[in-house]
Amino acid sequence: MLKILFSPSEGKNSGGNEIKKELLGSNDARDKILTTYNDIVNSKDEDKIKKLFGFKKWSDCEPYICDIFNSPLMCAIERYKGVAYDYLEYNSLNENAKEYLKKNTIIFSNLYGAILGGDSIANYKVKQGNSIGDIEPDRFYKDRFSYQLDLYFSNDEILDLRAGYYDKFYKPNKPFTTLKFLKDGKVVSHWAKAYRGLVLKAIAKNNITSIKEFMSLEIDTLSVHEIKTIKNKTEIVYNITN
Repeated sequence: MLKILFSPSEGKNSGGNEIKKELLGSNDARDKILTTYNDIVNSKDEDKIKKLFGFKKWSDCEPYICDIFNSPLMCAIERYKGVAYDYLEYNSLNENAKEYLKKNTIIFSNLYGAILGGDSIANYKVKQGNSIGDIEPDRFYKDRFSYQLDLYFSNDEILDLRAGYYDKFYKPNKPFTTLKFLKDGKVVSHWAKAYRGLVLKAIAKNNITSIKEFMSLEIDTLSVHEIKTIKNKTEIVYNITN
């Protein structure tokens, strides 16, 4: 099967009505970082909370002040909102495509680590790159989850659509494929999020199960420019045609 690695988003949708269940890997392995986060958020220490969230105004923090162990839960693929998720257009997809995303997308959360798209998570806020107390999320999850993820992906192919920052959480220990987008011969940076969302949507709508199938997939506004393989990484470079 094809598994797609994906980035989270700073923006979140509030609410949720999913039931609590075991997250990818183990809930217990996350206990220390989740408890530390929860303690800070409920400490009433405004300076610590603003620093953790990356906000300057306390009013921006207030929507995220909650007990994450007793908060409404939502599937991760629905929780996040931002450029990539706007272009994914999850709510516009049919039920088969939604189920595909829940089972085959692995999102690298700054709080929860690697989670399936269908894993249920609380509304939270951690600015990318920030520590949670004295815990560095990328190192915490790389140390605890890399071996588990290697086992999890042992019979799967990997398409890595993450932003480069999330390589710090996990680096595949087997052949994997990444994408790069060019516009007028220049690498697209910020708007690469949009095209990652478009690619993920096309994959889900077409129930793509392998890299071979993905290579045959026609995606609107994208055409293959070149394919490069270095060691265990294959990079598909697309031209943006619109």
